[in-house]
Amino acid sequence: MNRKTAFFDGIRDGTPIGLGYFAVSFSLGIVARNAGLNAIQGFFASFFCVASAGEYALFTSMQAAATFLEIAIITLVVNARYLLMSCSLSQKFDPDTPLIHRLLVGFGVTDEIFGISFGRRGKLEPFYNYGAIAIAVPLWSIGTSLGILAGNFLPARVVSALSVALYGMFLAIIIPPCKKSLTIAVAVIISFAASYAASVLPLVSQLSGGTRTIILTVVIAAACAIIKPLPADLSEDNTKESSNE
Repeated sequence: MNRKTAFFDGIRDGTPIGLGYFAVSFSLGIVARNAGLNAIQGFFASFFCVASAGEYALFTSMQAAATFLEIAIITLVVNARYLLMSCSLSQKFDPDTPLIHRLLVGFGVTDEIFGISFGRRGKLEPFYNYGAIAIAVPLWSIGTSLGILAGNFLPARVVSALSVALYGMFLAIIIPPCKKSLTIAVAVIISFAASYAASVLPLVSQLSGGTRTIILTVVIAAACAIIKPLPADLSEDNTKESSNE
């Protein structure tokens, strides 16, 4: 697959993600406005920190007049799961992929973009991610700016309803792999149950959402790798299928 085709494939797959981001970031814009940011500041905050939980932590910390060090630490902890995603995604690149491409793709790693990238057959072409990032990140940033402009004029029910689109995207990402693999389906169900349990258990619930996500990701992924390891020839089969297409 050439770069042009991969780029437009990324735009195609990134468009529904960008539309969902636009809706969700709108509510983040209201939080940013309460923290004292204007539309331009909110745009760049979202552009350089493409993470709903991370930005929410950022804006609420600013509103609470936290120090720069406190803001940096809490943002790092909440967004730390993207380190794991980036490490995992790097395994899909061709070994000869230049470092600059790896860094640029890592900049745009989000839960949804990671999902569509990891679900892509064969080796990952960086320009596929560039296409997805080119549509998703601007819509995320614009949504935040418009949310700031709208302020608190929108009813709370409307803002809450807009966020439903993001959960629909999560389902669209996880359901196809679950239908193909019983192991993945069981892992997803266990992940849901473990995530809920971690949010209510006395000690674990005191940890930040990002920290809990990291712990659960490592534990569940390690357990799946030990109990039901990926067949050695699976990636080769996917590469052959991709070539045949």
